[in-house]
Amino acid sequence: MKGTVKFLNIRKGDTVVVLSGKDKSNKGKVIKTIPTAGKVLVEGINMVSKNLRPTQDMPQGKIAKREAPILASKVMLICPSCHQPTRVAHRLVEGDKSVRSCRVCNETIDKV
Repeated sequence: MKGTVKFLNIRKGDTVVVLSGKDKSNKGKVIKTIPTAGKVLVEGINMVSKNLRPTQDMPQGKIAKREAPILASKVMLICPSCHQPTRVAHRLVEGDKSVRSCRVCNETIDKV
């Protein structure tokens, strides 16, 4: 279903590790999430070359390196407390507030 919002366990600012592909086992910080496509943009991961047209500022043009989106299923969150790749559990605290927690060490990932 194109255009539907998918629920991502990864948020902007999280540190993730790549599970498969050309950047396997590399770590990076999430710059942006794209829930409608189920993708994330990770700093320094999945770099592509972009040809920029010549302008008055750059008469020669330029070949720029940029990050391309990667599927969210191909990355795994690194827990800030135990520093290990982990799956995410959702727990209720203070009655009805849901927070993300680590399945390895059971510490909360989100600030309460």
